[in-house]
Amino acid sequence: MIAPQQLDALDPQQMRQALLTLMAEVAAKDELLARHAREATFKQALIDKLTHEVANLRRLKYAVTSEKFCAGMSAEQKSLIEETLDSDIAQLTTELEQADDEARGAKGKKAKQHPRREPLPAHLPRRDVHHEPQNTACACGCTMKRIGQDIAERLDYEPGVFTVERHVRGKWACAHCQKLVQAPVPAHVIDKGIPTAGLLAQVLVAKFLDHLPLYRQERIFERAGMLIARSTLA
Repeated sequence: MIAPQQLDALDPQQMRQALLTLMAEVAAKDELLARHAREATFKQALIDKLTHEVANLRRLKYAVTSEKFCAGMSAEQKSLIEETLDSDIAQLTTELEQADDEARGAKGKKAKQHPRREPLPAHLPRRDVHHEPQNTACACGCTMKRIGQDIAERLDYEPGVFTVERHVRGKWACAHCQKLVQAPVPAHVIDKGIPTAGLLAQVLVAKFLDHLPLYRQERIFERAGMLIARSTLA
C-alpha cells in the first residue's frame, strides 16, 4: 500500500495503477465479509434446526413416560423407546454444541467450555499398552532420545472385572536438529471415547442377547463405581 506522502510523487499512470490495486483489495475484502455473513447465516439456521429437533425429542420422551402413551406396552418396549430417544437426543446435542462452538469461533467469541471428563477410578487395575515409533534414527544421522510421553486411558471390561488400558505414546526427539517423532494414536471404535471394544461388546451382548435394558446396565456400572450415562451407552 502506498503511503499518503508518496501520492504527490506519482505520475498519472502510477496513480491509476494504485487506484486499481486499492479497488481490487476493497472488492476482495467485501467478498470475504459477504462469505463470512453467508456462513454465519447458515450456521445459525443449523443451530435453530437442531435446537428445534432436540426440543421435539425431549417432548416426545416426556410423553413416553405418561400412562396414556404407555398403555398396553411392555416394560421392554417402553425401555427400548426411551433408549432410542436418549441416543437421538445425545447425538443431536453433540451436533448442536459443535455448531454453537463454530458459530462462536466465527464471531471471535470464546468457545463454550465443556465439562471436563472425570478420570477413571484409581482403584481399577491398569494395563499399559506402549506405542513407540518404528524408527528412532534421525535423518541427520543422530539417535533420538525419549523425552516424554502422552497417556490416554480407556475403560475395558472382562467378564466380571473392569480394567483400564493405559495407551502410552512415547515422544522421541533429536538433540541435533530438534526433530520430534511419536507413534500415531491407535484407532478405536469410538473416536475420543473411553470404552474399548471389550466394553462395547459387553454392552451389546447384555442388551440384545441377555435382554438387559441400558438403564439397568447403567445401574450395574454405577454400583461398580463407573458413572456412565445411559445416553453414552446408547
